[in-house]
Amino acid sequence: MTTHVIIVDDEPDILELLTLTLTRMQCVVDTAANVKEAKRLITENDYALCLTDMRLPDGNGIDIIEYIQQIKPELPAALITAHGNMDLAVQAMKAGAFDFLNKPVKLESLRNLVNTAVTSSNLPTPDINKTEIIGQSEAVKLLIKRINKLSRSQAPVYVSGESGSGKELVARSIHQLGPRAQNAFVAVNCGAIQKELMESELFGHKKGAFTGAIQEKQGLFKAAHGGTLFLDEVADLPLDMQVKLLRAIQEKAVRPVGSEAEINIDVRILCATHKNLEQLVEDGEFRQDLFYRLNVIQLDVPPLRDRLDDLPYLIEGLLKKITKTTNELPPLLSKNAMLKLNDYPFPGNIRELENILERAWTLCENNIIEEHDLLLSNKSVDMKTAKLSGASTQLEQNENAAQQPAYIPGKTHATIDDYLNEIEKDILHDILEKTRWNKTLAAKKLGISFRSIRYRLSKLGLDDDES
Repeated sequence: MTTHVIIVDDEPDILELLTLTLTRMQCVVDTAANVKEAKRLITENDYALCLTDMRLPDGNGIDIIEYIQQIKPELPAALITAHGNMDLAVQAMKAGAFDFLNKPVKLESLRNLVNTAVTSSNLPTPDINKTEIIGQSEAVKLLIKRINKLSRSQAPVYVSGESGSGKELVARSIHQLGPRAQNAFVAVNCGAIQKELMESELFGHKKGAFTGAIQEKQGLFKAAHGGTLFLDEVADLPLDMQVKLLRAIQEKAVRPVGSEAEINIDVRILCATHKNLEQLVEDGEFRQDLFYRLNVIQLDVPPLRDRLDDLPYLIEGLLKKITKTTNELPPLLSKNAMLKLNDYPFPGNIRELENILERAWTLCENNIIEEHDLLLSNKSVDMKTAKLSGASTQLEQNENAAQQPAYIPGKTHATIDDYLNEIEKDILHDILEKTRWNKTLAAKKLGISFRSIRYRLSKLGLDDDES
């Protein structure tokens, strides 16, 4: 299939370089030296990509991008701008640009952009059923519609929403529906990395770069090359790392710790946090210029309380997920249990709903979840049972109130779920040692069903500890 590309630039040297490069990539190239000629060619032809300079004799590249958005919004358009002029690149992406290139143009970056754009042009109409987002509410339909649109662009997206609302799932859906779907989706929780190791984790390091660097490490940017890097809880980045991240986004290159040379990287940046970034910028805790680069497009994820119509679909999907490893039929919910969930505000959103259902499944009898199995009104639940079921109601509330990583002696920045899993492992291992790994007897002593203990052992990776 012939790849038809248009380049808009009034500098003959730039036109010649770009045309030669793209011709070698088996592209058929048309050129235009001004906005008027570009609009005529775009109207008359079907292109897979438009590359336009910012400054043109009769206007600018953003004029062309806005024109494309009006008549052929499916056509990827990329802006070529002067080195260091990121404000114009951001302005262009807000107007609908697919991506941007800095002058002097790096040929590797140009090739990466063209390949991604051509892939995007050839993508079929997005199939909403390909996303893992569950629901039929108007809020979810609008969310999926925006995901479909954003998946075609390479613009950075800031996914905002409360903790537990599914921000990573939204980011993963943007990746899966876009031109980078065949490459890596790398998610990193910025709040879970030790400050001293953050630069190495993100950018990599050379062997011997610091004490303990016994071998070379590629870093998460390099691991996501060609794909998507999702920076979760980006608000937790320390200020010195915010500066380095800003430079990596602007230059599309990273410098591993201990290296003198930069490595070109081709990644799409998505980020999220449950915190208010705008307020953090006002308070001086988050760089305004980085916020401006990351927040090219903001996508709000609705909390569960604003989409309670989706509750039956979510419950069905989560129970299938919970029981998948045991090959058992998902439990049913009694009418009273369903009414109870409908009246609950879900401060922890979908993550809390999953915890509630997982706990209820381990406690229920005859594979039917009753209202009392939900433990939503029983604040004095036995802590042993609460630990074995993943988290008590109080602990869930603490998690959603604090939203900060827990610290475990000897461990680095664990989440509350990690903390509870460690407690649960200790309890299970101790009781199984005392019962000589008689699971039936251990379940009886703990006051839970055999099915429940078998599920917990499988989930925590203790199945084979006996041997």
